[in-house]
Amino acid sequence: MTDKDKRNFSHVETWVFDLDNTLYPHHVNLWQQVDVRIRDFVAQYLNVPKDEAFRIQKDYYRRYGTTMRGMMTEHGLRADDFLAYVHEIDHSPLEPNPAMGAAIEKLPGRKLILTNGSRAHAGKVLERLGIAKNFEDVFDIVAAELEPKPARQTYMKFLKLHGVDPAKAAMFEDLARNLVTPHDLGMTTVLVVPDGTKSVVREDWELEGRDAAYVDHITDDLTGFLAAIKASN
Repeated sequence: MTDKDKRNFSHVETWVFDLDNTLYPHHVNLWQQVDVRIRDFVAQYLNVPKDEAFRIQKDYYRRYGTTMRGMMTEHGLRADDFLAYVHEIDHSPLEPNPAMGAAIEKLPGRKLILTNGSRAHAGKVLERLGIAKNFEDVFDIVAAELEPKPARQTYMKFLKLHGVDPAKAAMFEDLARNLVTPHDLGMTTVLVVPDGTKSVVREDWELEGRDAAYVDHITDDLTGFLAAIKASN
């Protein structure tokens, strides 16, 4: 495969998408609702003030990939209780995106979701966006046996379960660190960043990595980017 082929996606047979802050705009801040519920859960579970819960939450998120994984490792948390609580949010800020659905539908090959969230949450997001029919399946945190991205074994489980050849696949993500392993495995990587028109609630480190060698492409307009892929192939 030449560099040109990698740039124009002509080799791609499987399109893999992260969910939150990737398939909908960052400025919707939907994940901020989950973020607040995670903080509240940590505060209640550990019986600590909310400012201390926030510190623990972000520390575990950065070190373990998800706060849940940190709570499981450090405190013996049962994942089912956590997932049920933190994903009870209002999905109404999400609006249907028929243009994105059309762009995804025109991509040649399979389309899959790989998320650190739950299948139930993913289903609600995809239904609100009106693009559920465009995806073959959702690989969630339960399918990953509760080991979140960016753990290498999570990607390996995903690839094996769905029979995906990473050399013929593309990965779309909003966190650059979650593209390291896909790139190492041979996937073409795309970083989806905020469009800059509205404020977003993100940690500074979450916005890093735009110039990293493991990021093949970067876009602040996923729908337009996908439409351009089809047009160029």
